Amino acid sequence: MAKAKTIYFCQECGQESSKWLGQCPGCRQWNTFVEETVERPKSGPVHRMGADARPLPLSEIEMKQEERFSSGFPELDRVLGGGIVPASIVLVGGDPGIGKSTLLLQVCRNLSMQKIPVLYISGEESLQQIKLRAQRIGTFTDSLSLLCETNLEVIDAVLRREKPRAVIIDSIQTMFSDNISSSPGSVSQVREATGAFMQLAKGLGITIFIVGHVTKEGVVAGPRVLEHMVDTVLYFEGERHAAYRILRGVKNRFGSTNEIGVFEMCAEGLAEVANPSEYMLSGKPKGASGSVVACSMEGTRPILLEVQALICRSNFGIPRRTAAGTDTNRVNLLLAVLEKRLNLRLGECDAYVNIAGGIKMNEPALDLGIVLAMISSYRECCIDEKTICFGEVGLSGEVRAVSMAKQRVLEARKLGFTTCILPKAGMDTKIEAEGIRLLCVENVREAAAVICAPETDRAASSFL
Repeated sequence: MAKAKTIYFCQECGQESSKWLGQCPGCRQWNTFVEETVERPKSGPVHRMGADARPLPLSEIEMKQEERFSSGFPELDRVLGGGIVPASIVLVGGDPGIGKSTLLLQVCRNLSMQKIPVLYISGEESLQQIKLRAQRIGTFTDSLSLLCETNLEVIDAVLRREKPRAVIIDSIQTMFSDNISSSPGSVSQVREATGAFMQLAKGLGITIFIVGHVTKEGVVAGPRVLEHMVDTVLYFEGERHAAYRILRGVKNRFGSTNEIGVFEMCAEGLAEVANPSEYMLSGKPKGASGSVVACSMEGTRPILLEVQALICRSNFGIPRRTAAGTDTNRVNLLLAVLEKRLNLRLGECDAYVNIAGGIKMNEPALDLGIVLAMISSYRECCIDEKTICFGEVGLSGEVRAVSMAKQRVLEARKLGFTTCILPKAGMDTKIEAEGIRLLCVENVREAAAVICAPETDRAASSFL
């Protein structure tokens, strides 16, 4: 009997090697090679394409306007770039129990209500288990069909026979092909299955949603080439025991990757959060120091967040620096700026920064909010609850301009804020916003004076 051929694959980039390597020469990651048994095709005549294939000039290529169709969730349509694109393949990743299968089953329900034929293929649940979950979500029409199968050859035959318009694969790690001897979930099987579904999506014009498990590092399990093969990659984020979920696009060939969708887990499934700002600010304390509202942009959507800071004297020789929802290194940088530019003795204090609600944001526009929250906690001065701020802080203590300032101000006014602290840089054109006072600052010293100054001083420094 011939000896089985084994090859080592990199789980990050898919690099192949005949022997195990400690560091991948492709992606430079350590300890990512795994051994897989493969079967090499026998050598035979090489099929060469004739002269029919020829390159075309860009001017001769005809454009076809692809008509998107709605998923029934405006939040999901926003992340997808305006709706579902026909003949596309979408990868949905997330932690176990976060709600991936529930979201896609609700999408199936919405599509079936539009009389769009949908096929839900599950390799992890039985038909009875899926029906139990479907009864909790709501009523379905006969446009939705269910199939429990993991064999790629069988699924290929079913899709070519039924020809649905949308297909859900739950999950890609359970699919396998008889042509590959390795077990389901291995690098070879995941890559083969994704390639087969990609050919079916493009050849038959079917939109395919693929559910992918994630590793403990938070990335989709399997080779990184899996994300390169699909058209769109969506990540479902959020704490498992929290009520809200965030759907974030990290790759999208048909739209922007800066948009997010916010959902809330309910007894009937996932419900959309139409106004995330109001949801994130619920429960904000009144008259408490170290709390301020900041504005962050996610794509074209402004989101208002509560930034909390707690500065207290350290009981140890080395002060603690803790950040939840933002980058800890960024917080350390801002602490150094305050100690240098405002002469605050923060080196003797512990610093804790939190973005309320558990949401994670890393936009530089949150710098001013973090700075003002730390100053407020250190000096024990309360910031007016109707005040909002945004701006990037540099190492010299300057407050730098951020993009889409007008949209941030209008969103703040819509939610009832009366004062906005923003960078003076980039204010060449006046922002027309009646009902809200704009306080422009050039550096952190001016910003600190604004929040601790009496009301008359604030009015004198306003920009109209």
